[in-house]
Amino acid sequence: MTMTRMHLSAQTKPMLLAGFFLLSLLSCDDHRFFEESVKIDGSQWHSDNIITFSTVISDTISAYNFSFDVRNDITYSYSNLYLFMKTIFPNGRITRDTIECMLAAYDGKWIGSGTGNLRFNRFLYQTGIRFRIPGTYQFEVEQAMRVEVLKGISDIGIRIDKLK
Repeated sequence: MTMTRMHLSAQTKPMLLAGFFLLSLLSCDDHRFFEESVKIDGSQWHSDNIITFSTVISDTISAYNFSFDVRNDITYSYSNLYLFMKTIFPNGRITRDTIECMLAAYDGKWIGSGTGNLRFNRFLYQTGIRFRIPGTYQFEVEQAMRVEVLKGISDIGIRIDKLK
């Protein structure tokens, strides 16, 4: 049995790598139903700045996972982040919740991915939930850290994945 070595041109290698990268990204996100992120101006989240996300959900049978995305810089002064979330259902019903997101370990080392000054974390908030009422759902998120201006949070987002 003989093996043939294949030589790729300098232009072909980057194109193949880009193709594999794109394919891997697409295959990882086949369950994503909704994803949106909001940039916090100057990484200074004011206590009166309520971030609103809105999506239409018509499938009342499928189950979903709900996550929060947080991007912080290394100047963030705390190891955790408390959030208030208000959900407004299509029928007007409102629920409120308080969520804690751990951004650093007990030894002070940042959790999450990233290089340089930014870190990214995705926090699973609810798993296997069902949206029983079809229509527009509104999610309002605000920082609950008991400071007027929270410095070091650069982006907040939500992601809803449909379970198969």
